[in-house]
Amino acid sequence: MNRKGERSKELAQVVIPSANVSVFLGKLSPEKKCAFSLTLKFYINVLPEFGEAMIMDNTILLLAFGGSGMMSGGSIILYVILGISSLISWVVSRRLKSKFAKYSQVPIPLTGREIAERMLQENGISDVKVISTPGQLTDHYNPANKTVNLSEVVYNQNNVAAAAVSAHECGHAIQHAKSYAFLTMRSKLVPVVNISSKLMGFVMMISFAAAFLMQNPLMLGVIVIAMGMTTLFAFVTLPVEFDASKRALAWINSSGQADSMGQDQAKDALFWAAMTYVVAALASLAQLLYYVYRLIGSRR
Repeated sequence: MNRKGERSKELAQVVIPSANVSVFLGKLSPEKKCAFSLTLKFYINVLPEFGEAMIMDNTILLLAFGGSGMMSGGSIILYVILGISSLISWVVSRRLKSKFAKYSQVPIPLTGREIAERMLQENGISDVKVISTPGQLTDHYNPANKTVNLSEVVYNQNNVAAAAVSAHECGHAIQHAKSYAFLTMRSKLVPVVNISSKLMGFVMMISFAAAFLMQNPLMLGVIVIAMGMTTLFAFVTLPVEFDASKRALAWINSSGQADSMGQDQAKDALFWAAMTYVVAALASLAQLLYYVYRLIGSRR
């Protein structure tokens, strides 16, 4: 294994003690996996120290097209885009971590599980189960088996942060019950995005083996199409996440939970969680525009 490969493996072990990224991501729903995989850009070759700092903050990263094939021509523009988006993402991630650490110290009478069960019941949803799932950042709603999956910390603890997360995930369950258009659209995009991600991985491997192919219009066209799908997914995710938080906050207020947990605190926590999706969408769009620019230039 070369030095770069050893470095990547070393950093992966910092994030996931088992050093098995696939096992970690396997715990997430397809929607959450796709959304999280768009959050930040991983470019150890450019700024190793900054890359390590981001990984140690438990950020979920997307491998950018690297290698010698991307070091020619105007590729510096790509790294500027990655640098700016990663810096902003890092700041937002730090802020989110700080907020949740703060609100995890604010106790309330109900645990995350109890909050979720009560919210579902009061919204007339009886066919959705609330279960605990191992790991951190594994909270998600699974529309396939109708389960609200809460990480062990969120499931068992009774604080504002846990309540905000559980109410947000129940917001997705309510969206599903009401056939919320953007959630339906996002679910339909998941298979397409999975295929696009595989295409991008295949192209990335080719770029390392044959750098000159990255100047080929056909290859760049494949990247643009794949990036276009992931960018579309990222932007469709935004209304889904914001609406889920809106439903969560509306229930917290109407159910009287705001008296014990403070709606402003829950709103603040959910706002910074939503900002990670906003940054991811903008970063994905910036990369898409870069590759469109490369494709247009290759045809001249």
